[in-house]
Formats: sequence, C-alpha cells, structure tokens
Amino acid sequence: MYELERYLKGQESASGIAAAVEDLLRRGRLAPGDPLPTVRALAAALELAPATVAAAYRELGRRGLVAAAGRRGTRVAPRPPVATATTGALRTNDVVPAGLLDLASGSPDVALLPDLGPFLRRLSGRARLYGAPTVLPALGELAAASLARDGVPAAALTVVGGAMDGVERALLAHARPGDRVAVEDPGYPGVLDLVGALGLVAEPFEVDDEGPRPASLAAALDRRPAACVLTPRAQNPTGAALTAARARELRRLFADHAQAECLVIEDDHAGPVCGRALHPVAPAAERWAHVRSLSKSLGPDLRVALMAGDAATIARVEGRRDLGAGWVSLLLQELAALLLADASVSRRLDRATSEYAERRAALVAALARHGVAAQAESGLNVWVPTAEEAGPVATLAARGFAVRAGERYRLRSRPGLRVTVSRLPLAQVARFAGELAAALQPGRGPRVP
Repeated sequence: MYELERYLKGQESASGIAAAVEDLLRRGRLAPGDPLPTVRALAAALELAPATVAAAYRELGRRGLVAAAGRRGTRVAPRPPVATATTGALRTNDVVPAGLLDLASGSPDVALLPDLGPFLRRLSGRARLYGAPTVLPALGELAAASLARDGVPAAALTVVGGAMDGVERALLAHARPGDRVAVEDPGYPGVLDLVGALGLVAEPFEVDDEGPRPASLAAALDRRPAACVLTPRAQNPTGAALTAARARELRRLFADHAQAECLVIEDDHAGPVCGRALHPVAPAAERWAHVRSLSKSLGPDLRVALMAGDAATIARVEGRRDLGAGWVSLLLQELAALLLADASVSRRLDRATSEYAERRAALVAALARHGVAAQAESGLNVWVPTAEEAGPVATLAARGFAVRAGERYRLRSRPGLRVTVSRLPLAQVARFAGELAAALQPGRGPRVP
C-alpha cells in the first residue's frame, strides 16, 4: 500500500490519480483483486481533499478498473479491461497449470469439434470489397431457418463476432453509463465484467435449475434496469435451462414490466450442443436481442454468432458496427455457412450433445453416491454448491484436477465450484467425484499425491 501511495505522490487531480492507477495496472505493479487505500487514507497521504480521491475512484469504477467490495473496501477489478505487461490480453484466470486435468477453462472438447480443413478448402476465395452485404445471404438464410424452428423471429438479423460481442453491442445500443442491468447470480463472469467496464450497474437476480427465479427477477425489474441479460439454456455456471412453463412465466413478467422499456438479451452461447430445447423469452419484450454463438459447437476460433432482435435494436447494432469494425469477415461467415449446411457436421453435433450429456449425468450421479449435490441441467458445466471455495480448489489441484472457484461468478449468491465436464473422461469420473467429495469435508487441506 505504501508503494502505491508513494507512486501517486504529486498527483493533484482526480484524472491524474486515475491515470496513475491505470499505469500501475498496465505495468503489473497492481494485480486483479489488489486492495486500494481508503479514500480518506489516500487523501491524507497525498494531502488532497477526500472529494478528489473519491472522484478518481468513481472514474476508475466507471471504466471497470476497480470495484467496491463492501467491507473489503475498493479493489482492482477481477478482470480489468486493460492489458498488462505480464498477461497482455490473456485471460489469466483461464490458464490451467501444466499437469492438471483441465476441468476449469470451459472450452469444448476438441475431439467433438468438426475438422475445419475440408471446409476451408471449399471456400470460394472470392475477394469481397467495401459495400458488400454485411450478412452473407447463405448464412442469413440458414440462421433465420434455424432460429425460426426454435421460436425466435428472425426478420431482423445480423452477424456478430461471438456471443460477448453481441451482448456488448446490444447493451451499447440502449444502455448508458450509470444504468442498471439485471444479471444472473451466479452468472458468467464475462457478462459481469462487461457490465462494469461499460460503467453500468449490475442488478442481480437468482437462478435455479429452470432458469431465472420469477420473484427475484421481478424484484430486479422493479429497479427499472435498462437491460436484462439471461441465458436460456446451458447457464454458466449452473447449467440451468428454461423449461416451457418457466419461459411462459417470464414472458408474462416482461410483458407486465413493458413500461420499463427493458432490453432483454438472451445469450444462447452453447446453442445446439447444450442438450436442451430452447424456450425463448426475449421476443416477448418490446426491445430484445437473441445471440446464438457457434463457438461451443463449431469452435471458439470461428468468432461468429447469429443475432436476431427487434428492428430498432438490430439497426442500432449494425449502425454502430458500421462506424467501427464494419462487418464480421465474410470468409468466416462463408465457412460457418458451409459447416451449418453439412450433414456430417450435424451428425458430429448430435454426437457432441450426447457425449456432453453423458459426462454431466455421470458426474452428478457419482457425486450423489458420495452425498454431494450438484446442478447440471444442460451445457458443459456442473455447479457444486460448497461452504467455501479456496480450500477445495487447492485440494483438487494437489490431486491433479483443476476446477474453477465460484467467487468470480457470484455477486450475492452462495459459494460453489464450477466443473467443466467437456474434457472429463468417463473413466476418470469416479475418481474425480471421490476426490471432490473428500475435498469438501470440513477442515480438509491439500493432500500430497
């Protein structure tokens, strides 16, 4: 703390303090989660008015670089939106140490992804210039038909660079810094981090196996958020999936709150391999967007997602993109269209769906035999509620397994562990379940193999 105060010495304005803190982040002198001095302590050390330091902290918070952590004070955000000298643009919490079975990173099983080689050789190679359609007609037709089969209207449709690109663009289309955004709790850290980085305020609502709890979501909507981000299936981290009955209840709920003009964003990030039918909610709202990523099914590096929504939202998303990136590469769109239209790829997706479901079910059953409850209705993850997180994570690492602590996924919800089953061999399920059950025993510390 003393080093931070010494480095900031001489700064006389809120903007100067904020810039200096960001510089420390870039150079790796501050790390995610590091505490900052209290406003009064830093003001006294710098011989400035507390209001100046408070304004600096507000600016850093507005940009998502720091976050208030209740009694823990103000800390560097878990994933601040700035590359550092030590990590560059890497997501440091996605790096799994060598030698551990990766049940943490959330990636699909490479063996279940289609081989892109034959499809790359089928690309037309035709040069496309400025002014070409931003949505490749072949992909647009396939997307519209697929979404329509799932009950998602696709009269207004565009293509974005992945699920989070779509979520961000939809939020930028309607929300402004300081607005509230209703978010799942526990929920995907990427959404929680993005909300903070955009200067928005997270308004959490609870989730059970069937999706958002209506009473909790209603309470969040009563705070008049500008937007609500929800996951209709393969919810990350719990695996929750909306049932038809719950989806009807939520559609009525959003209709009742129509006067709030809340933009409803559905993040269908796992799409066809999640193992559950889609029961969409978003089209019931006046302003809505449904984002379907191809990353979990066709490969994360494809960076293509389909986005349907109301005409105004899609027009805003496309207009804003036209000012910057312009469009998602039509070469990538052509590749996605070839993959989606191919019968062998469809069979591979069916296989992936079955295998992920088998791995989820096997782990839940194995844990149940040890008296450990888990959630895993759909998707690639299993959520295990726990009393605490750090100890079991360390214990499992000592036994050769990497899992993700739930802290990054939670705002107000209780602790848990996220286990990604996409790389968990069935032959390892029994051993892992036993190790996890043992790690959850009170007072159990890491054991040396």
